[in-house]
Amino acid sequence: MNFSSKAVPLPEPSCLKISHADPNIYSAITHRLLFHFSRTNADTPIIIVCVGTDRSTGDSLGPLVGTALARFHSPLFHLYGTLDEPVHAVNLEETLTLIHEKHNNPFIIGIDACLGHSASVGCIQVVDGPLRPGAGVNKQLPPVGDIHLTGIVNVGGFMEYFVLQNTRLSLVMRLSDIIASSLYSALKQWNLHASSAATRER
Repeated sequence: MNFSSKAVPLPEPSCLKISHADPNIYSAITHRLLFHFSRTNADTPIIIVCVGTDRSTGDSLGPLVGTALARFHSPLFHLYGTLDEPVHAVNLEETLTLIHEKHNNPFIIGIDACLGHSASVGCIQVVDGPLRPGAGVNKQLPPVGDIHLTGIVNVGGFMEYFVLQNTRLSLVMRLSDIIASSLYSALKQWNLHASSAATRER
């Protein structure tokens, strides 16, 4: 399809929601993340906050993503929340305070598990705006992130704590692998783009 030179590109929708079984899931998530990164400056510190706890299978998505990202030992981002050092309800506010003390005007990416409709279980969402951790289990916690990624690990609406405890680890592991791989790929591509642009400007 051809477009005239005067055509105005449509804005990206604020939310991507895609099944983990979709063969294009890695490229779709990476593309969406690059769109969000394009609104930042090249020197903006990227902070990843992985929320959750390893004491609940369903709620372990965030720490699993953090642990996977930590293995890259990458200077491209600053990471908070792993299986060894989780970020959860008890220390979330303290962690966010620390982040803003250490980093000047950071771009924060929140990552967490969530519950949803049965047809959405196994989907990953990339959403513009902050994460609202604890909302599914009626906890009042501070919002996290300029954007956030969530994996829908089980069905919500009834006995949420019990549902999170009885979520299949295989699904949580699959979602965490996709999120970590796609996020790291997007960060590498964004860094390469930013470095090339800086070189051209010299």
